[in-house]
Amino acid sequence: QVQLVESGGGLVQAGASLRLSCAASGRTFSSYAMGWFRQAPGKEREFVAAISRSGASTYYADSVKGRFTISRDNAKNTVYLQMNSLKPEDTAVYYCAATGGTAQAMGVMKTDYWGKGTLVTVSS
Repeated sequence: QVQLVESGGGLVQAGASLRLSCAASGRTFSSYAMGWFRQAPGKEREFVAAISRSGASTYYADSVKGRFTISRDNAKNTVYLQMNSLKPEDTAVYYCAATGGTAQAMGVMKTDYWGKGTLVTVSS
């Protein structure tokens, strides 16, 4: 069992930056590929970014590529999502996720564990 706790959400203006953190406990953190998903009001949960077990490989949704950066610190059992140049359309609840599969194949249906989410609101 893996427990995931997100933090770092908040209300910011368009163009600002935020860094989300996800602290993991339980089984060996480095055994899991990690990712971030988001769900806006009235919309389905969607993939944002994923990172391999070692951190060597990262993957991004086209909508955030070049603005968001995912990283992990296996010594601290933590994964991060640095979000720059935020837009109102980035407003959503952001969820941390862990999978025993590959980061490249990470998806809503291929996630083993979810956090409870942290709200990011971007005002125009």
